[in-house]
This record gives sequence, structure tokens and C-alpha cells, in this order.
Amino acid sequence: MAGVSQSTVSRALRNSPLVNPETRAKVHEIAKQLNYKVDKNAANLRTQQSQTLALLLFEDRATDDSMINPFFLSMLGNITRAAANAGYDLLVSFQQLSEDWHSEYEVASRADGLILLGYGDYITYQPKLEVLAQEGAHFIIWGPIVQGQPGHSLGCDNYLGGTIAANHLIELGRRKPVFIGDASEHCPEFELRYQGFCDTLKKAGITPPAPQFALNEEQAGYQAMLELLDSKVDFDSLFTASDLMAIGAMKALKQRNIAIPEQISVVGFDDIMASQYVNPALTTIHQDTQRSGEILVQNLIALIRGEEVDSQLIRPSLVVRESCGAKR
Repeated sequence: MAGVSQSTVSRALRNSPLVNPETRAKVHEIAKQLNYKVDKNAANLRTQQSQTLALLLFEDRATDDSMINPFFLSMLGNITRAAANAGYDLLVSFQQLSEDWHSEYEVASRADGLILLGYGDYITYQPKLEVLAQEGAHFIIWGPIVQGQPGHSLGCDNYLGGTIAANHLIELGRRKPVFIGDASEHCPEFELRYQGFCDTLKKAGITPPAPQFALNEEQAGYQAMLELLDSKVDFDSLFTASDLMAIGAMKALKQRNIAIPEQISVVGFDDIMASQYVNPALTTIHQDTQRSGEILVQNLIALIRGEEVDSQLIRPSLVVRESCGAKR
């Protein structure tokens, strides 16, 4: 019907630049009239690609079985949208680090590449990345950029985020801060947030606090704050490694009748949706999940095509709300 060869029709339906725009439009219009659909499975067999990306969301050791970190939900939505815009399906799987996940997706031809989101304990996670690299998988990690780490990464500039939080508290006249979170090699993102915070305090002549350990959940932040209050530590401000911890900590402060922000200024990290609606609304370090989702997908597709990709950091920003004195 189009008056062209079968190979030209095939190229036109793939939007190949080898076919001129007029012919492509003609072929697409005839296909629409005939209700013709390309058999994706057959096409994928020919190209040896699935046109599918796999998003592997790892169980965070800091959350229970009933919830997913709200920050990851925002990332999930933006990655899904970016994949669709690029013409890829997205296979989403919730993983356990004990599973043999590294050979279940690209190696088994279920996906052309992998996006790894979340990692639990990084010490346990790193050997899995080494196996992926050895198998020649195309993968990109959302998370820390660690020296010697295999693969490609995209992440927030966590050190800068800690610096921004410290500078804000200093500008408010706060001189006795505390920190809640797991600032250790097991959580390198949290460790960098803490390092940026402490280095900036030192430059201002303020003694940095020892970290108060907490897992990444509201209840852990609540319990960590109760322990700080019971220890009689004198503090006038709080920086937490995540918004979840900050929300839990604020609950403990309110239970002890400590006014926020009059007595204690609070800064979180992530800018999850709930941070806008807690009372008082939470000042936090914003991570741009829309841009991050787009870059993750773009970079992974580039890797699949054999192009060079550099690991990079996304700059965070400060969102000031009532927990640091801003008016609603």
C-alpha cells in the first residue's frame, strides 16, 4: 500500500532517520488505518534488546517490611516518567540483598540495563556491584560516589548538603548543634552529610557534635532525640541525615514541651512530601528527584549504546520552613 519495500516499512516504523520524513509519515498513517502493531517480542529478538530498563529497589535496612522510604517513591515516579519519554518500559522489582539479583535481569535478557536505587548496608552491597561489573552489565547507581566503586553513579552532593545545613544554622545564631544519623562507612551518604556539616561548623569556630546514631526511620529519630534529651546535652539546633529522622525527632521535642523553632531549630534532608505538612513544617535540604530521574535514564541508555558516561553529583538546595523560623 505504501509502494515501498518491506525493509523500508520496517525502518519507517522504527522511525529510522534512513527513511525520509514523508515516507515515514505515510507508512505510519497506513499502519494506523490497518490497526497494525509491531510485534515487540519479535523485534527484540532481532535487535537483541528488550527496550526495557530494570529498576531494582533495595530494601533499606532502616525501614520495616511495611514501608518504602518516601524519597525513593519520588525517585520511582520520576524514573518511570523519564523511561517512558525515552521509549523504554520499566521493570520495577523490590529486592533483598541476600538474593542473587545481579544475574536475574540483564544477564537473563529481561532488561537492557539496570538502575540500582537504595542499598541498605553499603559494605554488604559493594561486592554485588563488583559481580555486575565483571559480567559486563550496563548499570547505574543512585547513591554515593566512592573511590574504587565499580560501575557508574549519580547522586546528591551530600557533603555540600551538610555544608548548606550548617551555614543556615550559623546564620540563625545557633552555636550548639546536634546531629542524628548513621555517619559511618555503612551509610556513606549520611557520613558525607555529617562531614560537610562538621567541617563548616569548625570553620565558624563551633565544636562539631558527635553523631547520635539512628536508622533511617521516624521511630529511630524519635528514640534518638529522647536519648539526647535524657543525656542532658545542651543544644539549640538539630541536623538530621534524613527528613524521616527529623520528623520523629520533632515529635519527641514536642512531647517534652520544647518549642520549635524558638528553642530548637531543626533541619532535615531529602525534602520528602511529608516535610511540608508536619507541624511545624520542616526546613530541609532539597534533592531534585525530577532531574535525577531524567539523568539516570539518559545515562543508562547512553551506556547501553556504548557511549562514555561520567559519574556526577547533583547540587542540593535549602528549603526554609517553619522549623527554622520561616512563616507559613
